[in-house]
Amino acid sequence: MNKMDLIAAVAEETELSRIKAGEVVDAVFNAITSALKEKQEVRLVGFGTFASTVRKASTGRNPRTGEEMAIPESTTVRFKPGKGLKDSVSG
Repeated sequence: MNKMDLIAAVAEETELSRIKAGEVVDAVFNAITSALKEKQEVRLVGFGTFASTVRKASTGRNPRTGEEMAIPESTTVRFKPGKGLKDSVSG
């Protein structure tokens, strides 16, 4: 499923136009993104939790040359699925 498929599913489920459903989906994505930028956790009960975390600096190897290289610290997003989502996906 891509973003357009998601918008179509929201439009069908809520009986909104595709344009309005697109605005709703974009608003949800923007709200989640804004919260993560501010280092806030986004917890959707029954679905899961989004959290931004810092990945420590480390050393790695260039796969072509085998040369060691420094990998800088970076911020990433983690998603931990909730029980409701796990249960609905499994068996």
